[in-house]
Amino acid sequence: MSAKAISEQTGKEFLYKYICTSSAIQNRFKYARVTPATDWARLTQDHPWLLSERLVVKPDQLIKRRGKLGLVGINLTLDQVKVWLKQRLGQEATGIVRAIKDYQGPLKEHEVRIFVRRGGPNYQEGLRVMGEVGKTTGIPIHVFGTETHMTAIVGMALGHRPIPNQPPAAAHTANFLLNASGSPSTPATSRTASFSESRPDDIAPAKKAKPAAPLGKATTLFSRHTKAIIWGMQTRAVQGMLDFDYICSRDEPSVAAMVYPFTGDHRQKFYWGHKEILIPVYKNMSDAMRKHPEVDVLINFASLRSAYDSTVETMNYPQIRTIAIIAEGIPEALTRKLIKAADKKGVTIIGPATVGGIKPGCFKIGNTGGMLDNILASKLYRPGSVAYVSRSGGMSNELNNIISRTTDGVYEGVAIGGDRYPGSTFMDHVLRYQDTPGVKMIVVLGEIGGTEEYKICRGIKEGRITKPVVCWCIGTCATMFSSEVQFGHAGACANQASETAVAKNQALKEAGVFVPRSFDELGEVIQSVYQDLVAKRVIEPAEEVPPPTVPMDYSWARELGLIRKPASFMTSICDERGQELIYAGMPITEVFKEEMGIGGVLGLLWFQRRLPRYACQFIEMCLMVTADHGPAVSGAHNTIVCARAGKDLVSSLTSGLLTIGDRFGGALDAAAKMFSKAFDSGIIPMEFVNKMKKEGKLIMGIGHRVKSINNPDMRVQILKDYVKQHFPATPLLDYALEVEKITTSKKPNLILNVDGFIGVAFVDVLRNCGSFTREEADEYIDIGALNGIFVLGRSMGFIGHYLDQKRLKQGLYRHPWDDISYVLPEHMTM
Repeated sequence: MSAKAISEQTGKEFLYKYICTSSAIQNRFKYARVTPATDWARLTQDHPWLLSERLVVKPDQLIKRRGKLGLVGINLTLDQVKVWLKQRLGQEATGIVRAIKDYQGPLKEHEVRIFVRRGGPNYQEGLRVMGEVGKTTGIPIHVFGTETHMTAIVGMALGHRPIPNQPPAAAHTANFLLNASGSPSTPATSRTASFSESRPDDIAPAKKAKPAAPLGKATTLFSRHTKAIIWGMQTRAVQGMLDFDYICSRDEPSVAAMVYPFTGDHRQKFYWGHKEILIPVYKNMSDAMRKHPEVDVLINFASLRSAYDSTVETMNYPQIRTIAIIAEGIPEALTRKLIKAADKKGVTIIGPATVGGIKPGCFKIGNTGGMLDNILASKLYRPGSVAYVSRSGGMSNELNNIISRTTDGVYEGVAIGGDRYPGSTFMDHVLRYQDTPGVKMIVVLGEIGGTEEYKICRGIKEGRITKPVVCWCIGTCATMFSSEVQFGHAGACANQASETAVAKNQALKEAGVFVPRSFDELGEVIQSVYQDLVAKRVIEPAEEVPPPTVPMDYSWARELGLIRKPASFMTSICDERGQELIYAGMPITEVFKEEMGIGGVLGLLWFQRRLPRYACQFIEMCLMVTADHGPAVSGAHNTIVCARAGKDLVSSLTSGLLTIGDRFGGALDAAAKMFSKAFDSGIIPMEFVNKMKKEGKLIMGIGHRVKSINNPDMRVQILKDYVKQHFPATPLLDYALEVEKITTSKKPNLILNVDGFIGVAFVDVLRNCGSFTREEADEYIDIGALNGIFVLGRSMGFIGHYLDQKRLKQGLYRHPWDDISYVLPEHMTM
């Protein structure tokens, strides 16, 4: 058992890698992971079994921390899985709204105020929904977007800051992706360097020449030419990196390849701006490294179980200089081994437990920076003059936001990760920034726990760090608790007084670091230091140039309501998108609960009506009496011949069904139309018979090769007894029986046969059951619905003949020669 909770997805990967060693077990052990951004076409390419097997779908919960019941979809098709997911993925606000409405009484009674902050795709819509529920319930709900950080909101809630009376912007996130000027042309190429980068002579020299980093490690981790390999099938992260590359006006994508041991080598489709590109996916790292020697960065999305092994393997390739490890929960002993090995090989490790980092205009690691709208809002597509380092990936986004609003932007930012032993430290990156000409000031966001911030103090006192440093250590509230507090990160716990945030902030301030009084003032201090550098002409802000426009994905545009597309198909009988199948508005559970039977289901799917029980029973009787008519008729004969030729069931059945027409089985519709026309025109049966005889036409539904008035067809007799007993009215059947009296008086076998009887009886039930108007009933006759009864019924018999031939192991059929007349064309016999 694991010492801590792990995700089920990680558990599946562990089982697949270490237990499912035989191919038989692996073929039975199948899984796929989806997110709100999953490309279903790509997913089915990777996992074709999704299209053919029944599926189970559920959230990826933590083992040992189970969620609520009722969250599992069972025995679903892939389309049903999509519907199941659509109702759940990304719908977290729905439950909150429902809860607020359900408990609005107690909330009002206790004068509760609610503060909401939200980011991510379409976050404005979520804020709008929350704002609306506040208006409708009368509960004060204040909503904030990414422009307001959490500590400011906490200050508002505590009454220390005024609550702005400005509603959130009405625009949606897609506004960042649309050409704001309205011009259809693509904006000019983005700025790729600030003015400060082009003036190395302005850089203040370091007072002491000490090595900037451990021996062999690079000062510059990323450039506009950086190429990376992604470990893991992280298509969303890769697409985010490619979109970032595109708006940074890179010449080529930063992702060279992906490695995923659980699939064979193939190519994965992604977007590069407007066009689609293919990125190779390899099963093993050695092939990827051999075929892509230009790669020097690995972004490792492996789970905590395999992150160590995959990282050690990667460090054996000298071309790799930087590795970002995303996984959280890697054992500390293994992390320390990784750090030691990386130091020997001169490899910089970012992480574990990190979102990564970003270098505007050059490169970003995985999901760093969030969605594209957030990247554009924070102007991360071009470099600024401020570099930062933090532990938290989430707080890195806060820094991106704060720095973009108070300075000319971010030059580079790294989140070293929240584990106790990160692969690279604050000091490692601060020293890199110190020796990077384009960086004019440094921001450090520390936290409670550890002593890393004291190294920055020593670096400043020793003269190794000369650039302005702004720093704040989060966790000052820990002093308010009477007992020891463990914050979110593994390393965020003070084991002694010197590790508290208060002590470190004080030491930093004494060392000459710009330290705000609270996180709430961090932006103000950063702005003050930046403006001082601008005034001294250390920084000369560059002119803003808009980035290239990235096309919006169709699925996102549709969700935002920006486009409308005509449907290719329309349907009104069945809806499979919900939790259960719906036939003409009736859930399948109700169909079984009311015991509607095949006749009732046929009524729903064919006629979109709940037919009376006698009508449903009549339909089932029709299917029974038309199920088969022996092996000699053309449809059964064709099915048998096809089966004996070795064809499969579907091919054999189709062969038989293709014989159905006017001469075989197609008389139901024809009889219904012919008798209805005669009856509706008002002519008497004798006139109808004489008219048809005069025109030389057969009366559809009249006549049988064997049965006659003296040898009645029991199928017709059974149906007649039932119809006469249960139908409310049978005017057309009565008319047809009068016609039968006239035709049988001329010849005994000119009876109303089973096709004719079913045809006219069906007209009676449609017209007189009370479920249809006269126009609706006639429409079903005109569009050929009744022949479906014969097709459906006779299919059962054809399948029986197919199975019979296979069971009897009959060989290939060859028609006897003596049953064929071989004749020459007439002109050849003369």
